[in-house]
Amino acid sequence: MALTTRRRALTTLGAALAGTVALPATSALAGEQKHGPRPLWRAHAHNDYEHPRPLLDALDHRFSSVEADIYLVGDQLLVAHDPVDLDPNRTLESLYLDPLAARVRANHGSVYRGYRKPLQLLVDIKTEGSSTYLELDRHLRRYKHLFTTYAHGRVLPGPVTAVISGDRAARTPMEAQTVRRAFYDGRLADLGTSAPASFVPLISDNWTLNFTWLGVGAFPDAERQKLRTIVRTAHSRGQRVRFWATPDLAGPARDALWAELLAAGVDHLNTDDLAGLEAFLDARQ
Repeated sequence: MALTTRRRALTTLGAALAGTVALPATSALAGEQKHGPRPLWRAHAHNDYEHPRPLLDALDHRFSSVEADIYLVGDQLLVAHDPVDLDPNRTLESLYLDPLAARVRANHGSVYRGYRKPLQLLVDIKTEGSSTYLELDRHLRRYKHLFTTYAHGRVLPGPVTAVISGDRAARTPMEAQTVRRAFYDGRLADLGTSAPASFVPLISDNWTLNFTWLGVGAFPDAERQKLRTIVRTAHSRGQRVRFWATPDLAGPARDALWAELLAAGVDHLNTDDLAGLEAFLDARQ
């Protein structure tokens, strides 16, 4: 009887120890289920639609910002870089809006599971800005609760923030709206003006028109100071900074320039090389 009792006690103790050992694994699994892969908040997919799987490749590489060029054709918004590439099957809805809406539903309200910070959808208007934007606004309104919204002086965050770039004529109808589901991509000329971050949350410009350094040799001190002043001024007003036309050929020059952008606090690093920027950022985070 004593031996049986002892065996029962040992069995109970073993089960308890086994349960204790199993807890960390269960806890880790719960954490994995709560959060998906960690997004790269400074990664911007330039001309994202030219990848084999638009949007999806960028999301697989954990990018937090993607860019789509659009043309207004009838009442359709077609995605392409040049008019010769227009395809009625490649619409903004089919490549971006519908997949984003489905992903947000699957992830219970966010593009990246467990991360509430919105993904940026930069829409570059290639046709006349005012008419194209008004059609885009009608499209965005069909996706309830998907987009960050400006309403009567307040910004209501959503899973996706649409920012309008390209043809500057889009600015006029946007400024006239008291409710809109998109924001304006400013230029360095907008830095420090009266335009608030609730209208211009992003300042973008061409790197080569503002800096001579392309990553080879030392970064001139005056240009480094200029870059940091730009970023500091934008951040003081709640605005983010992005440059396009930065070197994008893999190698030491690109890495050197990207490193300076990171050190200065530039918010979005522009690339067509998804894997290259992912590896660069992972190595530095």
